[in-house]
Amino acid sequence: MSRTVTTLTAQALAERLGGRLEHCPPERVISEVKPLEEAGAASVSFLANPRYVGKAKESPAGLILVDAVVDLADRPVLRVKHPYWSFAQAIRWLHPEPVAEWSDTPVHPTAVLGEGSRVFPGATVGARTLLGRECVLHPGVHIGDDCVLGDGCELFAGVVLYRRTRLGNRVTVHANSVVGSDGYGYVLIEGRHDKIPQVGWVEVGDDVEIGACTSIDRGVLGPTRIGAGTKIDNQVQVGHNVKVGQHCLLVSQTGISGSTRLGDFVTLAGKVGVVGHIEIGSRSVVGGNSVVAKSLPEGSFVTGYPARPHRQWTEAQAALNRLPAFMKQLRKG
Repeated sequence: MSRTVTTLTAQALAERLGGRLEHCPPERVISEVKPLEEAGAASVSFLANPRYVGKAKESPAGLILVDAVVDLADRPVLRVKHPYWSFAQAIRWLHPEPVAEWSDTPVHPTAVLGEGSRVFPGATVGARTLLGRECVLHPGVHIGDDCVLGDGCELFAGVVLYRRTRLGNRVTVHANSVVGSDGYGYVLIEGRHDKIPQVGWVEVGDDVEIGACTSIDRGVLGPTRIGAGTKIDNQVQVGHNVKVGQHCLLVSQTGISGSTRLGDFVTLAGKVGVVGHIEIGSRSVVGGNSVVAKSLPEGSFVTGYPARPHRQWTEAQAALNRLPAFMKQLRKG
């Protein structure tokens, strides 16, 4: 995929977004969109949640999209009506989606296959993709442009890797799983849901196994990461910009919302739901059918909805089971 490098001056960005520059030279060149904590002098970032004002004041971003009332002292800002929607537009202009490169052959001429790698009939490999030694692509596998696979990877029938996906050594992906699809990001603007472009990628460490019919979304701007040795069951959903540590266990029908971080050796049992933008400490265990709604310290063992320490949950359930008899006795007076 060929990527167009795009830059805009701060003034040009202001004109496109209908905003007003403050504390920013109009000729400043903006070449990328970045989160506040990762931004640099050529970056544009945004602030839509007041609780991140402190982070915005400390950010070295060359330009920050804000609304009409937020005060960031002398930081360079562009005041716009809808900062989050403006952030989405900036991604479109500065990180345009590349066009997939066509090939008449199943393996693009620019792709490189390592020694001993096998591509079964019906599998396709995109431009500039690199496969390590002894990789196996079963029928119906599609690998997009600019992907990298380490040695000894095996992808079963129907697996799809979107562009720029990176797999470590000895990664197994079972049938019909998708790695690198768009994250679920939208902003409500003027009565409709406008898509937030997803231009990141997915990085999978060594010795990871991904079950059948699992989806791992690419990041909005940077990577979604799956740590080495992690084992993912069937029908698991990992949202954009999630960071999963090493040697974690994600059991069937678990869903992890965007930008959540898991430490090492975390176990999420079946049908666990995890909200976004929280952290689950290393060696924590979440029981089946639980919903984690806030960050957990290392070594936690929680169950329930919302998830709480396991002993609290079992005591609460025991009390609930005794409630009918208690109410019956109470009514008798």
